[in-house]
Amino acid sequence: MATAAIKEHIFDWEGTDRRGTRVKGQSTGISESTVKLHLRKQGINPIRVRRKSALFGARKIKGQDIAIFSRQLATMMGAGVPLVQALEIIGRGHANPAMGDMVFGIKTNIEGGGSLAESLARYPRHFDDLYVNLVDAGERSGALETLLEKIADYKEKTESIKKKVKKALTYPAAVVVVAFIVTGILLYFVVPEFAALFQGFGADLPAFTKMVVGLSDFVRDKWWVIALVMVGGGIWFREGYKRSRKFRRFLDRVMLKIPVVGDIVYKSAVARFARTLSTMFAAGVPLVDALDSVARAAGNIVFTEAILKMRDQVATGQQLQLTMQQVGLFPAMATQMVAIGEESGSLDTMCSKVADFYEEEVDHKVDNLSTLLEPMIMVILGVLVGGLVVAMYLPIFKLGQAI
Repeated sequence: MATAAIKEHIFDWEGTDRRGTRVKGQSTGISESTVKLHLRKQGINPIRVRRKSALFGARKIKGQDIAIFSRQLATMMGAGVPLVQALEIIGRGHANPAMGDMVFGIKTNIEGGGSLAESLARYPRHFDDLYVNLVDAGERSGALETLLEKIADYKEKTESIKKKVKKALTYPAAVVVVAFIVTGILLYFVVPEFAALFQGFGADLPAFTKMVVGLSDFVRDKWWVIALVMVGGGIWFREGYKRSRKFRRFLDRVMLKIPVVGDIVYKSAVARFARTLSTMFAAGVPLVDALDSVARAAGNIVFTEAILKMRDQVATGQQLQLTMQQVGLFPAMATQMVAIGEESGSLDTMCSKVADFYEEEVDHKVDNLSTLLEPMIMVILGVLVGGLVVAMYLPIFKLGQAI
């Protein structure tokens, strides 16, 4: 059983050198005592040693951090920098303390005799099976530098497509949230003022206005119920998506059918499938094993299940392009390109071209999203905010009778 990696951390220190001059800097170590010992060996008398604070500017390790790490490691290895030294440089220079700690943990494990693939596998949350398998293939074949370049390209492109999809989903969601916030403010603060004014005149309010006033009273009296339902609903939704495969499948299917946004999600999934398959196949991974990794990286359970079905069919001897036709999920252009790749023996190249095409399609869709969604946004704002305004001004026409 493998022992856990010993984590090194970054420490800020101040001290005096042999001439009594005050000096300061940063060092890596397991603890303050090890850093002090290291400084004394260098002839520096440590006055203050403190682990670098993660309170300011700290953040979780994100996919973009892994992409940058991959590119930095590929560049340094390609330039002939030894692996341990490259990890030392990357760990020291990273702005995210959590990422720096992880890189030093990888370095320590390698110094203890582990391979790079084994060291990365200790952090499955950030380095999935696909990443680890590619690194392992590079180490076994003696082409680690080449594989790291492919991994870096893959991570940069997949992170780019993820950002674009998030941008596509965030814009309409933000508009809807703002509209509901404005509606809540009107119901809580504005509508009661109008209601008090109408009651003072003794006017008989229209049915629509009575409904809005009743809704306003409910918001003012039961706001805590609404807040509780919203928080509870958010927790239920998150846990349900994480724990229930059936619920996740339902949501992912719905996501693919949403107008405009669904097309972006669909094409990004096709691009991710093609990009991952191209990278795995170019690394020399057998097609069946490659499809297994591709399924895990699909990002949508509908695609995951379809790719796993394709994997089982390929394992029985069927051609990949025939399995793509049978699942009925992939566009004809992608299927035909894969067929050409299989016939010509250049599947990785054809898949790369498919990925390039659909990534450009996603770029175009996201760039035009604001224009496409403007009518929907106007409808939402008109129904929510405009409806409240109309409800409040309907009784004006009856004020003359009340007076």
